[in-house]
Amino acid sequence: MLVHPQFDPIAIRLGPVGIHWYGLMYVVAFMLFLWLAKRRTRQPHWAQAGWAASDVEDLLFFGVIGVIIGGRLGYVLFYKPGYYAMHPLEALMVWKGGMSFHGGLLGVIAALAIYARRRGHAFLAVTDLVAPCVPTGLAAGRVGNFINGELWGRAADPSLPWAMVFPQSGSSIARHPSQLYQVALEGVLLFVVLWWYAKRPRGLGQVSGAFLVGYGVLRFSAEFFREPDRFLGTLALGMSMGQWLCVPMVAAGAWLFARGGRA
Repeated sequence: MLVHPQFDPIAIRLGPVGIHWYGLMYVVAFMLFLWLAKRRTRQPHWAQAGWAASDVEDLLFFGVIGVIIGGRLGYVLFYKPGYYAMHPLEALMVWKGGMSFHGGLLGVIAALAIYARRRGHAFLAVTDLVAPCVPTGLAAGRVGNFINGELWGRAADPSLPWAMVFPQSGSSIARHPSQLYQVALEGVLLFVVLWWYAKRPRGLGQVSGAFLVGYGVLRFSAEFFREPDRFLGTLALGMSMGQWLCVPMVAAGAWLFARGGRA
């Protein structure tokens, strides 16, 4: 069995200031988004629609606000509503951890809707532009989870060559390194498929729909290898909270994809 390396969560120390790996992964995610989205605006069908590289920086600003607010609110409301109802001020303490992808997604959707309205763009055109640029950021976040030794996987057969002990879990059980599974699936695989699919003009909303379906299916699959949150466990039908949140995501994505195909 492998043993998690127990990385120091602080990547860089500058006197009394420590820069955490997870924070650096956010920076990596945002830089990758800038680079990829600017490349998207240079594709003929986006350039002809009036998009320019300068628009991407404004998009990123709105997206960052949506990720932070939505991610934190999603964690508070989806995962620990009772706890934060008793400790409301702690909902503001983002440095203590606790972010939800699905909440972040809703936050980004709201932020992009505001951006689209202010700039006079169709909302689905905005989401179609940015969707293929998101998976690399998701991969960076999961790398941060792995470095921190958090969100570890379920018990695995010790003979599995990559089975790993996470001392942070408080046990010596061999586990799936599910964070790395998610890097491969929701990050690399989803990026490759979406980037290829979005190279050509598609129906309005189809790229966004493909992202929702793709992420939802891959995240749902990865959850079978990820240890459910201790304070929640599994819910109805033996599914985790992450899996249940993927269900409406896939349904919405399938509807968007079908709708775009009829347009």
